[in-house]
Amino acid sequence: MKRRELFHVLSLLVAATMILAACAPAATEPPAPPATEPPATEPPMAFVGMKVEAPSCDYGGILKSIEAVDPYTVVFTTCVPDPSFPAKAAFSSFQIYPSEYMESTGGGGEIVEHPIGTGPFTFEAWNRGDSVVLQRFDDYWGDPALSQTVVFRWSQEGAQKLIELQAGTVDGIDNVAPDDIPTVQGDANLQLAERAPFNVFYVGFNNTYAPFDNEQVRQAIAMGIDRQRIVDTFYPPGSSMAQQFLPEGLLARDDSATWYDFDVEAAQALLAEAGFPDGFATTLKYRDVFRGYLPEPDLVAQDIAAQLKANLNIDVEIIEMESGSFIDAADAGQLEGLHLLGWTGDYPDPTNFYDFHFGAGASAQFGDTWDDITTLLSQASQLGDEEARREIYAQVNELIKTHVPMIPVAHGTSAAAFKASVQGAHASPLGNESLEVMGIEGQDTFVFMQNGEPPGLYCADETDGEALRVCEQVSESLLAYEVAGVEIVPSLATEYSVNEDATVWTFTLRQGVKFHDGSDFDANDVVLSWAVQWDASHPLHVGRDGSFTYFSGLFGAFLNAP
Repeated sequence: MKRRELFHVLSLLVAATMILAACAPAATEPPAPPATEPPATEPPMAFVGMKVEAPSCDYGGILKSIEAVDPYTVVFTTCVPDPSFPAKAAFSSFQIYPSEYMESTGGGGEIVEHPIGTGPFTFEAWNRGDSVVLQRFDDYWGDPALSQTVVFRWSQEGAQKLIELQAGTVDGIDNVAPDDIPTVQGDANLQLAERAPFNVFYVGFNNTYAPFDNEQVRQAIAMGIDRQRIVDTFYPPGSSMAQQFLPEGLLARDDSATWYDFDVEAAQALLAEAGFPDGFATTLKYRDVFRGYLPEPDLVAQDIAAQLKANLNIDVEIIEMESGSFIDAADAGQLEGLHLLGWTGDYPDPTNFYDFHFGAGASAQFGDTWDDITTLLSQASQLGDEEARREIYAQVNELIKTHVPMIPVAHGTSAAAFKASVQGAHASPLGNESLEVMGIEGQDTFVFMQNGEPPGLYCADETDGEALRVCEQVSESLLAYEVAGVEIVPSLATEYSVNEDATVWTFTLRQGVKFHDGSDFDANDVVLSWAVQWDASHPLHVGRDGSFTYFSGLFGAFLNAP
């Protein structure tokens, strides 16, 4: 058991035994032969469950308390109904770590470089700039991984990834370049795994920097970019021009929403009315990786810059940034000018798209939030009625169109490619491919090439999909998503229940689960893994940069926020 601090008790027992022996009469007969029955053992210590609780709900977040009721039961209580709680609990940002290991690392440093979880693979090595190596975990509670070793490599160049796949130096690649898809389809040695467009690509603004603090400027740019041209030129078949932030296929999505039409004259007039009849100079920043929502980032950046110059006389300096630095700057609200970014759904609910980006605890990438939007999102997130939510999201769409925190451009299809001999090949719509089900018969090592290097591997404090995919192989959450799908399935919790108003969620944990360091999984590990994200004053609330963006985006304010 964990935390056996019995030294003081045992010392008292030993002392008492010595006193009794000293006071006993001398023996007059030979001592009895030793007992044949085994000596009595100490009873196991009673489980002491952790509990973290907000003094009230006035702090502004959704969570009220998290409690380990017994070794295999955890209860989450929320301040308001949260029907999407299971979908959030399945997300990789809320994976569970061994509490002793977390405490030994101080919440940062080693845990960022060397994750320990309960997943089908253990972390072996991170060779900076080259690869991450994982090994099969032989004590895994579920089905063993097909491959003994998994190696993640990366390249931002679509052509290079395909060349390596054709040469056999890698077994699978992510985000096949649109022009290379026919090549893969025509090669009998390869197989294509298509991914549905569960994403959105957008042009973003931060409203705390001039001139984008002017709503008319943002509206003018929204009218002055030909989005259909971008989709037709740079995206593979099956992609579509976005009319709203939500992709198709989400519950409660309002399918009637429309964005601004491309109208150069109206855009010019509005920009002049905003005080910029001759345009202005600005920057456009993007990161150097391909994504399903943005397959040609450099070419798209050049096209948008050219359109803004031709249509609105806006001079744009294009700045390419390293992926991790770009994401950190976006989350911190430090991207001036325009920026290109997008979102692939982490779970199939509008809260994942809307609340993270525009809710009360949203990422700072768009600057200050709008109270009219945050109020409606809070109302919608508490409803279980799909039609009632749809009506609210229709209002949200109109408010986003008015305030223009960003311009939705495209919902992009994408694909992964594999050797034809790979068993279990798939591309997840959530981007969380399960490499434990992939392998080649007679081959011990499986090599997968993704788009970029992970910024860190403690995914409670990461938002980059390259990090999340690696974390998915090593660590697990209470629930999970089915392989290559979006249905919620059991993981570290075998089942859960909820009260009538969706404010008390009780999870029954899987027994007999081992962490990679050999420690036993129990309810206290769950409480601590969540608490260090929730409580900003917790000594383990450290991470890689301490932003814990997903937590605040999905659960509102931090407890004890500075």
